[in-house]
Amino acid sequence: MARIGNMFGPDATSLGVPAADLDVPESYAGAGAVIVGAPYDGGTSHRPGARFGPQAIRFTDYLPHDGRRPHLALGVDPLVELRVVDVGDVEMPPGEIETSMARLEATVQKIAASGAIPVVLGGDHTIAWPDVTGVARHVGWGRVSVIHFDAHADTGNLQFGSLIGHGTPMRRLIDSGAARGDRFLQIGLRGYWPDPETLAWMAEQGMRSFEMTEVVERGLDDCLTEAMVIARDECDGVFLSVDVDVVDPGSAPGTGTPEPGGLSTRQLLDAVRRIAMEVPLVGMDVVEVSPPYDNAEVTAFMANRVVLEALSGVAWRRRRTATGGDHAPLPGWPLLDPRRRPT
Repeated sequence: MARIGNMFGPDATSLGVPAADLDVPESYAGAGAVIVGAPYDGGTSHRPGARFGPQAIRFTDYLPHDGRRPHLALGVDPLVELRVVDVGDVEMPPGEIETSMARLEATVQKIAASGAIPVVLGGDHTIAWPDVTGVARHVGWGRVSVIHFDAHADTGNLQFGSLIGHGTPMRRLIDSGAARGDRFLQIGLRGYWPDPETLAWMAEQGMRSFEMTEVVERGLDDCLTEAMVIARDECDGVFLSVDVDVVDPGSAPGTGTPEPGGLSTRQLLDAVRRIAMEVPLVGMDVVEVSPPYDNAEVTAFMANRVVLEALSGVAWRRRRTATGGDHAPLPGWPLLDPRRRPT
């Protein structure tokens, strides 16, 4: 189902973490998170290129690919502490969308069943359908809430006459029952879609959408607080789905459907880290990075950091739980630990 490295480029793991093979359980036994690529962009409605997203997210960094990334603010090294591994890309043949989605769902389910958090690098947003479904098959049908960052709701019924596409995955998830509509939180919506009929369907499902106008008026922190209260209610875990077009295209141009007026990069990174620190994350994906439209790799850098911020939040949360809530930075971080700051 998966292979080491990329379908479209040289074989390498994300930031130098150990390679693993899903057919060899010992290779990922004890891993807290497993990175897998979903190089598919056959569901795009406008500009393609997201099939090259996994490679860009894995590779784009100016630091050595040594499998280490100590977090300055949290005092954790998520790649080391979570024992993150990379199982490569799911083989997703271009043009074979049903085959590709089925392979991805099976892969994500297998990772979740191992006890690790699946971290899926997209690919267009069609992949959220098999991603959340795969996790739900392990955690429980309808027991996984979704926090979804995006400029677009992705709740269309059809896209060019098809049920499957990057404009429809959230409806497929709710229609199937894998995720509950009233535990589906969307942040950053803006622009000129969806249409009134689709908005009415969303309201009927009990979906909660924090459009950018509300985010600006209330502040992102307040919106996140409300979203996380809802996400934790009657669910056993949270899936985080991040479409990079939630960020303003001035800061994230490398995407297929750019919509002006979004979050800043700083806001997104802070939000992702906070969510991972405060709720039980059971899976995540980062989607819609289209390198052909990127400028100086800024979108790929941002997506890379989204993954690291989320994993850092998970590592911090797990260490805090293990220490009974008394979390302190790692040794060697005197400027972050107020007890060791120079006077």
